[in-house]
Amino acid sequence: MKKILCYLKSYKKECILGPLFKMLEAIFELFVPLVVASIIDKGIAGGDASYIVKMCLLMAALGAIGLTNTLFAQYFAAKAAVGFSAKLRHALLSHIQRLSYTDLDRLGTATLTTRMTSDINQIQTGTNLAIRLLLRSPFIVFGAMIMAFTVDGKSALVFAAAIPILSVIVFGIMLVSIPLYRKVQNRLDLVMKSTSENLSGVRVIRAFRKEESEIASFESENQALTDMQKLVGRISALMNPLTYAVINLAVIALIWTGALRVEAGVLTQGAVVALYNYMSQILVELIKLANLIITLTKTVACGNRIQSILETKPSQKFPSAEENAEVPEPGSVVFDHVSLTYEGAAAPSLSDISFAAKKGDVIGIIGGTGSGKTSLVSLIPRFYDTTEGSIRIGGTDIMQYPKEQLRSDIGVVPQRALLFKGSIRKNLLWGKGDASDAELYEALETAQALDVIQSKEKGLDELLTEGGKNLSGGQRQRLTIARALVGKPPILILDDSASALDLATDAALRRALRNLPDQPTIFIVSQRTASIRFADTILVLEDGQLAGMGNHEELLASCPVYREIHESQFTKEGNAHEA
Repeated sequence: MKKILCYLKSYKKECILGPLFKMLEAIFELFVPLVVASIIDKGIAGGDASYIVKMCLLMAALGAIGLTNTLFAQYFAAKAAVGFSAKLRHALLSHIQRLSYTDLDRLGTATLTTRMTSDINQIQTGTNLAIRLLLRSPFIVFGAMIMAFTVDGKSALVFAAAIPILSVIVFGIMLVSIPLYRKVQNRLDLVMKSTSENLSGVRVIRAFRKEESEIASFESENQALTDMQKLVGRISALMNPLTYAVINLAVIALIWTGALRVEAGVLTQGAVVALYNYMSQILVELIKLANLIITLTKTVACGNRIQSILETKPSQKFPSAEENAEVPEPGSVVFDHVSLTYEGAAAPSLSDISFAAKKGDVIGIIGGTGSGKTSLVSLIPRFYDTTEGSIRIGGTDIMQYPKEQLRSDIGVVPQRALLFKGSIRKNLLWGKGDASDAELYEALETAQALDVIQSKEKGLDELLTEGGKNLSGGQRQRLTIARALVGKPPILILDDSASALDLATDAALRRALRNLPDQPTIFIVSQRTASIRFADTILVLEDGQLAGMGNHEELLASCPVYREIHESQFTKEGNAHEA
């Protein structure tokens, strides 16, 4: 928790002024019981109406000053809390963006979402309350006890006995609650994960009629969270009744002692009322302090969870642009005995892969499900790092490439055609931020997506919903291909990105890619031999190993795996649509 407080440094002024105004409010509040005592002992006892009016006006003035101080304190506390949480959220997102795919796989989307939302909201609430009450409430408690001693030392001994007992109750419950709140947040991660999976996979769930089993699974996770929250709630709920019990016993003792001293003529009635008011102030502030400690307990647990993410060092390291100012022009790609084993996996996903692609070559990659096709192309832009072997682009090991240069030289169209909420133009500009409309239309034409734009009333300014759900699967795929082409990358990776296209459109796309002015090196991952049969080199993968390599005719003659895939898709009587 300590390390994330550095993001609060920008709000030092607010963190000082907020408690300062609260302390001023507390000081004026501590004088109110003395004014009440004076009204009783002098005004009411002496029948002096003017004195009573004067003291009442003084009380109103004290209240007005206290309210003004409170408003200033609330403003500074809110400004610091909101600003702190905004900076922390920005820092957390920036750090997450620097993590590798391996790091993200290990942490999980659900837990990162919870920490970005629920945990930071809890920290914002805790910070706001801490600035306003962390100093004020203890100040009132001990200030009221000191003021009670100025009124009557013997009666105030009741305060001295009650406060240590109350402190033991409050801090004891806090120490028990902290680890339990951490478990509550972990349970919340699991519920978030279950919710995310159900919402993203709702169509599959309904298609397989698994609604009831998924509801039961969710209810199980939710019940575990509820049970843990109830346990923490029961422990935390002990704080108010226990503090009430101690305070009320102290009030009884105070009134009994005060009554005896009034009867003995040592103490006035107004002084007893003042002592009672001070005890009431302590009661109110201890309740606030108890609730504050519960909130701070949650805040500390959430802060530690966020800190653990910020302390997660990216598993990948990239050289800076200054260290590698002159990297040869990319184009050729060489895999030299490359292997990949995912973290926590029992077996490698890729084993001893070697091949070379010259600048401008088209490389087809085919294989069964789980054969390692996506894993292979994910190594080129360093989404994952090789376990063994090396990869060279333009003759330079990719480990020597600065991150920005490597990623800008490679255009990637992933399996899942993901578009973002906003205009089509905004999505395409991800490929090149300063691209002109002419460049956008050129990319759209190559990607066979011009008809998508022409069918929309607003053209490039047509708004897309989240994920581009107001487009068909084929339209999304063509727009994601266009997005990658806008930047004219020297290397283009199409990871099964034409699966939703019909054969004619797929063939037209491949012809257009072949005719690009600055021919990029293209990697095409596909399940269809028709999509890769005219590639310069075809890699056939089976269980992470290279089962065959060559052109279409060579593989049909020499590679049983490729021949089986091809024959399963073509009949002897007919052929698929060819480019």
